[in-house]
Amino acid sequence: MVRKKLNKSSVVAILFSGGPAPSANAVISALTLNLLNYSVKPIGVYRGFEYLQDFDLNNPYSLIEGIHFDYLDYSVSSMRNKRGILLKTSRANPGKKIKKIEDLEDPDKNGKLKNIVKALEYLRADFLITIGGDDTLKTANYIRHLGFPVIHIPKTIDNDYYGIPWTFGYWSAVEIASKILLNLRADAESTDSYFVVELMGRKAGWLTYAAGIAGEAVRMISLEDMGKNMKTLDIDELSEELAELIIQRERDHKNYGVICISEGLADILPDKLKPTERDKHGNIIYGKAAIGRLIARATEQKYLEKTNRGKKIIYKQVGYETRSVHPVSFDIILGSMLGYGAFKILKEGRLNHMVSVDENFNIRAIPFDELIDQKTLLTKLRNVPKGSDFYNLKEGLSYKPVR
Repeated sequence: MVRKKLNKSSVVAILFSGGPAPSANAVISALTLNLLNYSVKPIGVYRGFEYLQDFDLNNPYSLIEGIHFDYLDYSVSSMRNKRGILLKTSRANPGKKIKKIEDLEDPDKNGKLKNIVKALEYLRADFLITIGGDDTLKTANYIRHLGFPVIHIPKTIDNDYYGIPWTFGYWSAVEIASKILLNLRADAESTDSYFVVELMGRKAGWLTYAAGIAGEAVRMISLEDMGKNMKTLDIDELSEELAELIIQRERDHKNYGVICISEGLADILPDKLKPTERDKHGNIIYGKAAIGRLIARATEQKYLEKTNRGKKIIYKQVGYETRSVHPVSFDIILGSMLGYGAFKILKEGRLNHMVSVDENFNIRAIPFDELIDQKTLLTKLRNVPKGSDFYNLKEGLSYKPVR
């Protein structure tokens, strides 16, 4: 029987799902230590939902201590600065068949979710704390609709989470990406060439813009720049614009530069160019679209047509390099606050909430119903508002030719 209030005999399961993010271990450490200090037993579940969704009560090997889960102890106290993820992760998405609330009652669609609840009950867990992105939040919401209490901690280096000003790991990813951009900029300046750098950001340009600003890029382009009504990216038009930028910079005796592209532009590619390759969990692999390469090659061709000269434009994808870097202090503190915050709102009995913080790092608890559209069951996302000060800063620091 699931207890509705945390007490000193409670068992709390913790899992991390989706792509890695710097300071993940700070979150896990702070959460675990606070639970232990309250005499609560924390269970660390390995690889997100992957093992839980395949749980079989008749198979004694489907959940084995030391392989699929472990009881966490005070050894986590010195891991806030450690790279990687103690609990490991996967992109298992057990709720991908759920499109409307009624689907949660459909045995053909809810099987993996029901397995998760059965697995948690088998582990004698009273509560689940999930750490992850929007798919993880959606799954947490499904599990709570099945009657199991959940608290969610938001995670994404894309920083596009609705309900929190900054997500842990974002600034660490910006830091390493900007240093890579500065290295490429120095190379470009030495060789009179350009780099088109594709950065992570499926739905928003937070990472592309911030890295580009800090890395002195000459142009930063994401979905926000395309306009709300643009359904298909016109690569011909974009490459025309970028070729003209290069030509104008040459007139200013600047024969080099770095252009930042967000991977999310692949979403509005023409159908024949859209990414189709998926991982074993059915998630589209955006990196396979190589949107930056398409833009680089098209810009080279436009430049050649306009000048009758060749121009070296090098495509570079920067993605995995940013996900498990050494976390900056801000992210360690933010991650630790969110871990503590999950314990705090669990202790207060505010179940089925997401942990957030305000500008002074005070803990906020946001109900799932405020984060998820109850009709579509989709999570709300947070783009860089066009015309906002951050967007205008990005525009103001982009190269603008002097007429």
